[in-house]
Amino acid sequence: MQRKRLFIIAVLTGAALEPAFLSQLRLLRVIPLGGTLHHVQGIDVEAGKLWVTSVDSNSRKGYLHRFDLSSGKLEKEVELQDGEKFHPGGIALDGRAVWVPVAEYRRDGKSTIERRDKRTLERLESFSVDDHIGCVAAARELLIGGNWDSRQIYYWDRRGRLVKKHENRAANRYQDLKVVDGELVGSGNLSRDEGAIDWLELNSLQLLRRIRAGKTDRGVLFTNEGMAFRDSKLYLLPEDGPSRLFVYQWPERR
Repeated sequence: MQRKRLFIIAVLTGAALEPAFLSQLRLLRVIPLGGTLHHVQGIDVEAGKLWVTSVDSNSRKGYLHRFDLSSGKLEKEVELQDGEKFHPGGIALDGRAVWVPVAEYRRDGKSTIERRDKRTLERLESFSVDDHIGCVAAARELLIGGNWDSRQIYYWDRRGRLVKKHENRAANRYQDLKVVDGELVGSGNLSRDEGAIDWLELNSLQLLRRIRAGKTDRGVLFTNEGMAFRDSKLYLLPEDGPSRLFVYQWPERR
């Protein structure tokens, strides 16, 4: 009942284009992904392709996968490992490359932030961080990353030099971050029963707006892991393999 009231208020005030709940969005497709995905981490989407990171804790191996978006067919994958670092996180496309954090599998472990060719998936360059970085986003002059559960948000320049670090005051454990229209968008979980996607002011991390999300029919929060925006579509990959990509229509802002 409360959700219906909020939606009616939004319509009456002309704010219906700013949904408060994921369930208000139109679900366009559910795409089963082929190949072997382990514990899903992050995603990004571009030009009919889907990039996904996953980790297999038993074999101590991380992976970067690329899929055909229309069919869900696996096209290519590479292992991600740098000594004790094998836990990839949320990723971000950036021109010809994709940024991938690869961390030790512990809360305060160290990380390598890798820049990889998005076509060949080969590593181009990297820099080290003395914390477990679980997700990264790419802005014009900056890289932005969250540590384990995004308790702190880091800002680096393009050479990997730390610019600043903020505490995350939004109480959302971001698993994937993106920069969308000059704002930082984070997807994560508020509790075991509720997730959310937050829009934050890029530099101050002021919470601008939030949509809340429930669970899939498998009992997994929609915002549990991978999230991406592209061409007025929201992509969510919450479940471990066999994984399903949920594609929503995102309303244009006025």
